[in-house]
Amino acid sequence: MIKKLKYKFILINMILITTVLGSIFVTVYVSTQQRLVGDSMKTLQNAIMEDRGGGADHKPIFGAKDDPGFMHIPTFVVSLDENNNIIDVHGALYDLSDHEAVNKIVKECLASEKDSGIIADADLRYLRQSSEMGIKIAFVDRKMEIRTLSSLILTSVAVGTGSLIVFFFISLFLAKWALRPVEKAWEQQQQFVADASHELRTPLTVILANAGIVLSHRNSTVQDQSKWIEYIQTEATRMNTLVDNLLFLARTDDAKNKIIPMRINLSDAVYGELLPFESVIYEQEKEMETRIDPDLYVNGDENKLKQLVAILLDNAIKYSDEHGKISVSLKEYPERKVVLSVTNTGTAIPADQIDSIFDRFYRADESRSREQGGYGLGLAIAQSIALMHNAKISVQSAEDSGTVFSVIFGGVSPA
Repeated sequence: MIKKLKYKFILINMILITTVLGSIFVTVYVSTQQRLVGDSMKTLQNAIMEDRGGGADHKPIFGAKDDPGFMHIPTFVVSLDENNNIIDVHGALYDLSDHEAVNKIVKECLASEKDSGIIADADLRYLRQSSEMGIKIAFVDRKMEIRTLSSLILTSVAVGTGSLIVFFFISLFLAKWALRPVEKAWEQQQQFVADASHELRTPLTVILANAGIVLSHRNSTVQDQSKWIEYIQTEATRMNTLVDNLLFLARTDDAKNKIIPMRINLSDAVYGELLPFESVIYEQEKEMETRIDPDLYVNGDENKLKQLVAILLDNAIKYSDEHGKISVSLKEYPERKVVLSVTNTGTAIPADQIDSIFDRFYRADESRSREQGGYGLGLAIAQSIALMHNAKISVQSAEDSGTVFSVIFGGVSPA
């Protein structure tokens, strides 16, 4: 699909460029042709006007010789009597020795209903004027006009072809550049569907297997089959959590998961989320340290911010080392910025995985995540919640300082 979209982009771009270039070249050609025709008609009119005062040796001069645009254009004038007999033929820069050819040209002009036009066979343009003394027909050579227009056509074709080749490669580059986000989004969507299908298959397999066991003992009581039923319930609960997370991310992508910002006490919200985790930390023989400044207010959705804190705390507990330490801090910095930091000791996240840590279904430690029931969606949801609140979430990890997740809130409300 991306390739078709890229080809379509290039095709449309090339059609537009060809249309623009074609319009420009046609406009230049038409305007040049009209100018040349206009110059030829002026030359013909001047030839007739000057011929009225000249004799057989008269040679019309078109424009003053000092003019930059002065040119010697081959012309000649034929004078006819009332019976259309040739009485005089003379011209400038033109060979008039072939009388038969001149008679043929004159007859062709007289046969035409138009007073001006061209004689294609002889490459001539003519102008016919009648008076009481007879008819005068002026002729001008069209070879220069034809050469100019032919040269213009060749130049236009050469320039147009070269321009289209250049624009093709530019369009190819622009297509790759413009469609790069689309291609990335498409790849992420395909990966998302594949990962979601894989994650849903595991609990479904367990549910179907346990349901089959229960059905194979139809005469047993619920108590006898309670172990298999509990497995089914556990996997169904996990699957329900996965579906809820997927729906949350889908609504975020579709810009439908908007929040109605309210002024909330972020300090109290963080404290409230710490309490349920104290028992978990105690049971795992880990240590928790808190440094939370009181009465720090932000504008946002309290439930979603609590969800963000819970995700970061749960992640810190899961990935801290045995008897490790979890630190939570909430502090206000200059320019009314509040920073929430959650730190845990333990194995550092590899540097080449830092950029992927917020990707959906990404797990730095695949085996540990599956053992602990993780789907790799928590940090992706945390990032989405941060973006909803115009906050920035980041991670730093090192063996000596542990892993630190930071959320920076801007535009904090005064207490």
